Amino acid sequence: MYQKVLSVFFLAIALIACQSKQNSEEQKQTEGKAVVYQVFTRLFGNTNSTNKAWGTIEENGVGKFNDFTDKALAEIKDLGVTHIWYTGVPHHAVIGDYTAFGIPNDDPDVVKGRAGSPYAVKDYYSVNPDLAVDPNNRLEEFKALIERTHKHGMKVLIDIVPNHVARHYEGKNNPNGVTDFGAKDDTSAEYALNNNFYYIPGQSFKVPKPENNYRPLGGEAHPLADGLFDETPAKWTGNGSRLAQPNHYDWYETVKINYGVRPDGSKDFPELPLNFEQKDYKAHYEFWQNKTLPDSWTKFRDIAIFWTNMGVDGFRFDMAEMVPVEFWSFMNSSIKMANPDAFLLAEVYNPNLYRDYIHKGKMDYLYDKVELYDTLKHIMQGRGLTDNLPAIQDGLNDIEHHMLHFLENHDEQRIASPEFAGNAQKGKPAMVVSTCISTSPTMLYFGQEVGEPGAEDAGFGTHSRTSIFDYIGVPHHQRWMNKGAFDGGQLSKEEKELRDFYKRLLSFSASSPALMGHYREIHSYNRNANNNYSDKNFSFVRWSDNEKLVITSNFKPNETTAFQLKLPKEVINDWQLKDGNYPVSDVLYGKPNTLKVKNGAGTIECALKPLESFIYKLK
Repeated sequence: MYQKVLSVFFLAIALIACQSKQNSEEQKQTEGKAVVYQVFTRLFGNTNSTNKAWGTIEENGVGKFNDFTDKALAEIKDLGVTHIWYTGVPHHAVIGDYTAFGIPNDDPDVVKGRAGSPYAVKDYYSVNPDLAVDPNNRLEEFKALIERTHKHGMKVLIDIVPNHVARHYEGKNNPNGVTDFGAKDDTSAEYALNNNFYYIPGQSFKVPKPENNYRPLGGEAHPLADGLFDETPAKWTGNGSRLAQPNHYDWYETVKINYGVRPDGSKDFPELPLNFEQKDYKAHYEFWQNKTLPDSWTKFRDIAIFWTNMGVDGFRFDMAEMVPVEFWSFMNSSIKMANPDAFLLAEVYNPNLYRDYIHKGKMDYLYDKVELYDTLKHIMQGRGLTDNLPAIQDGLNDIEHHMLHFLENHDEQRIASPEFAGNAQKGKPAMVVSTCISTSPTMLYFGQEVGEPGAEDAGFGTHSRTSIFDYIGVPHHQRWMNKGAFDGGQLSKEEKELRDFYKRLLSFSASSPALMGHYREIHSYNRNANNNYSDKNFSFVRWSDNEKLVITSNFKPNETTAFQLKLPKEVINDWQLKDGNYPVSDVLYGKPNTLKVKNGAGTIECALKPLESFIYKLK
């Protein structure tokens, strides 16, 4: 009965939404690129600089929703940001006593770190109590943050982690009629269609054997830290381990969700008809009506609609490729029916699956990690060639708009860390290329813009990545935050200049019509026709009807490079330029230059300092 009422409810929402909002499924912004600012919510507003390994919340401090003040949000907006991804909002397992607020304690034996992984969600209808000034009002405080973000003209994204939930999931804020994951499972069966989990009948879960002298909480005494966790029968672990005692490096703090994929890999649900990927989200939504679907599908659909109705504008889906693409057709079409403008970003790392998850799964955006990011990382590290970049864009040409670009996120090493590039300045030419080479959104991870190196020993976390598992301060970011003034008052000269660079670049990208227009690489042409132009330079052109750009970068960290940049006749013809001299000016810092056109081909005399880029705009 509940499911029938819910279906009618969602259909009503969908009809209202469709009447009130008209939007292209492509979600291409005609005024400029989308710029996503990923912020680890727990860390953003923390001014405590103690940074003790395995430090408690009292020792190391924690940021709150309320730390995103109007001033903070105005400064983020001023970077050119269009969307804020508040990472770590849904209530996940933490080591902290909130029993006074009706929240059960979590066992350190199945929690990574002291503050817990944001990807081990224990209650999808609530938010992390650490983030609230008053844990009793934690949901209201997050609602107020949504409203403040909207007031500053930015959209709100949060995580949904569909592949797994916390080993100890216990919803305390479920809407009427919503039951917890696993509450109605037949635990005697390894698999059943409407089971939310997979089981290992006849065996109890065993905490993994620790490696590398690991001890929960760094060895601190805790009443629940006894090497035991009561789970009978044992469930499959989040990364797919079917062992009752998973490995230390498995995602043992989580359990895998069952989407109707049998243990042998066969599917226990309808598949999309042939060529259905060509149809829009409305057709996908209609296809799934009145179908017999696994219970986990509707549970996660309900969760997404709950947050959508609260005002959340989109989601970042963790490890989406570990969940069948048919579910995403159902899930994302349901979200789009409620909000056609929803921003849907997914973590998919297998290039062979990109088009399925975009077209069949109705994802708006996927990480461009294993191709563009990995290639740029190698170039920044001095062991890769810019010659490898053109083929990437050519190969993704049909889906380039859907491949979100980034140089940092919570999973990746900080550019400034010795393990990555050792110098935040080396990210500058890569950021110009990453931001300007396609129409896709650009993502910036908080602290990247001031050169944060992620050097702290937080406890469970490792050097080079800002910890997502522990309470910690983020020193370079804290200097920009300046005790809540959010004015950069404690930044060094170099850090201020770096943030100014990001601000100039991202603000331009968010308003440039050319960056949402045409692209042509001129790197290969210059490599063949220019002796001074090397595999540490990269150049391309972007244009629209009313804006024409020539973009060139020098990835050499210690060497100025000078050359005559050549624009082939095809570009000059597309731009309808006659022979003559045309003034151009760099949009980043205003440096003027001249585009000379002779015999239908163009040249610009360029001298780029180490790690310098020019975005020349034709006047």
